[in-house]
Amino acid sequence: MKTLIVSRFIVLVLITHLPLWLMSQTCCQTSNSDFCMLASDHSFVAAHDEPVALSYEALGADITFPVEGEEDARAYIIRTARPSTNYLFVFHEWWGLNDYMRREADGLYSELGEVNVICIDLYDGEVATDRNHAAQLMQGANEDRIRAIIDAALYYVGPNAWVATIGWCFGGGWSLQATLMASKHAAGCVMYYGMPEKSVEKLSALQAPVLGIFASKDGWITPEITQEFEQNMLQLDKSLDLVVFDAEHAFANPSNPQYDKKATKEAHQIALDFLRAMLLD
Repeated sequence: MKTLIVSRFIVLVLITHLPLWLMSQTCCQTSNSDFCMLASDHSFVAAHDEPVALSYEALGADITFPVEGEEDARAYIIRTARPSTNYLFVFHEWWGLNDYMRREADGLYSELGEVNVICIDLYDGEVATDRNHAAQLMQGANEDRIRAIIDAALYYVGPNAWVATIGWCFGGGWSLQATLMASKHAAGCVMYYGMPEKSVEKLSALQAPVLGIFASKDGWITPEITQEFEQNMLQLDKSLDLVVFDAEHAFANPSNPQYDKKATKEAHQIALDFLRAMLLD
């Protein structure tokens, strides 16, 4: 009887911890950067408070668009009143495309003016409301699928589009990757505390300025990582504005225990000025 009870306990423990352990074995094969591995870091998971339910009336609309040979992709879009070839791609945090991201996209649309704003869903409709589900979604994100979605979004906006990108955390890294993928159509990239591209060879293809907003007390996207990024960009003679706040990771997220209102406001204004210069000037 004791043997049976112990065996059941071991099985229960393995099942309870299986998602993070199992995905840590597969993530590096599918995710673009080391950032996905942070989902198996329990301190990283615990550092993200779960978002409070939001009742929000959005300005834009949810859409789907075709992905060649695959399931349609999803996004949230706010279109300009008059036709415009200026676009801002918005990349969500590890929670997915929730109403907080729709509200953020609406705010950027209102502040920028003649810019179409598209918040791209990298999770194919899945949205996390608790941190463990968010960790599973982020770590299980398939790089090939995400790249196919971004390629399809670039095709959707058309050959004359001028595309800037912005993203936070998980989306911060994908903001940079989307700018690399946009090639000559890229206007500029804003990345908030996302994992930078570490390959100098890949960065050499970059054709747009980057604004990197980071935190000096970030225990995951560390100062060493941002310094390496800065050195690589300098080596390649690429345009990088690096702004480092005396703050913690995800300081701009109001649900974060380490939310820094002052730094958030300052960072937002810097990002707005950058996007206006890249898209509208």
